[in-house]
Amino acid sequence: MTTDRTPLAEAAAEARALVRRHAADLGDPVAFLGAQFDAGLAWVHFPEGRGGRGWSRSAQAEVDRVLSEAGAPDGYARNPIGHGMAAATILAWGDDAQRDRYLRPLWTGEEIWCQLFSEPGAGSDLAAVRTRAVRDGDTWVVDGHKIWTSMAHHARFAILLARTDPEQPKHQGLTYFVCDMRAAGVEVRPLRQITGEAEFNEVFLTGVRVPDTARLGAVGDGWRVARTTLGNERVAIGARPEPREGGMAGLTARLWRERPERRSHGLHRRLLHGWVRAEAARLAGERLRQLMELGAPGPEGSAGKLAFAVVNQELSGLAVDILGEDGLRFGDYTMTRPTELAFFGKDPTWDYLRSRANSIEGGTSEVLKNVIGEQVLGLPREPAVDRGIPWKDIPR
Repeated sequence: MTTDRTPLAEAAAEARALVRRHAADLGDPVAFLGAQFDAGLAWVHFPEGRGGRGWSRSAQAEVDRVLSEAGAPDGYARNPIGHGMAAATILAWGDDAQRDRYLRPLWTGEEIWCQLFSEPGAGSDLAAVRTRAVRDGDTWVVDGHKIWTSMAHHARFAILLARTDPEQPKHQGLTYFVCDMRAAGVEVRPLRQITGEAEFNEVFLTGVRVPDTARLGAVGDGWRVARTTLGNERVAIGARPEPREGGMAGLTARLWRERPERRSHGLHRRLLHGWVRAEAARLAGERLRQLMELGAPGPEGSAGKLAFAVVNQELSGLAVDILGEDGLRFGDYTMTRPTELAFFGKDPTWDYLRSRANSIEGGTSEVLKNVIGEQVLGLPREPAVDRGIPWKDIPR
């Protein structure tokens, strides 16, 4: 008898063995996720000792399937910025000390992460950030104002993009840091959303001291580091395996079955159209994950994120229309500070309201179309009057 040791079979076998060894920890997310990291089954394509095995990315789907069927905890919802954006950036740009310090507690959720990128006046045009970092010996003193910062109210650390040289053009004078959210001078204020929740925040940085040991990449090379984060962010949103039963169209299809009195030819056409687009988005996401086997996320990730935003908004809108007047009822607008980040899954009306942000967060749809046009289709670049001009001389 021969044993099937293909990468996928081996991944599934290792995941089952992990569940057997740590069955008692299935109800303890930190303990189980720690064991998963130590077994190299956190990000299987990461190197050994960093939560991985150096395997193909495709093996991760097998690991996740086996663990999900066993009821194992999933740390992504609690720490999506850490899992989807910070980890890959730390692996690519951090030194060994930084990887040793940050990756394991990030994976287990013991340390939540947020993203200090967008600012008032520098969201879609991220390279226009004004937050300044001025060197003072072995530390940097940071002053600025960040906005739309998901989960900052729970975060232990943040990935931070700041301007360190205003004499350089806007893309060249940036540096990338890890910021301690408990440091003196960090103030987090909630931004209440249409759902009543305040998962977003604005963050004020006043004289915050960041050690140079918390810098990722070289001084002035922050834009290249940030592009690693942005590429992984778009993949994390647009190409992550769909967790809902029935995929993106699952909830809407269930409502269609449960409310036959609301059916019409027009709604039926919209449902079929939405299902086809959701399936196309799912297959495109799978293809994107396969392309990532060849290297870091490319501009194709923008297409996956754009498709997710369009399809999720269409299907959540259709779900509300199927419900009719019931879809206009939303039970509680009390402001809450959620402990997990969710794009959907609470109820149809919440899903519809929350989906409005999909075309803004993780890169606006307009910016993503520019990326696709320029970097995928090879169309001419959009005119920019501030290209090559020192940041300090750009009118604001």
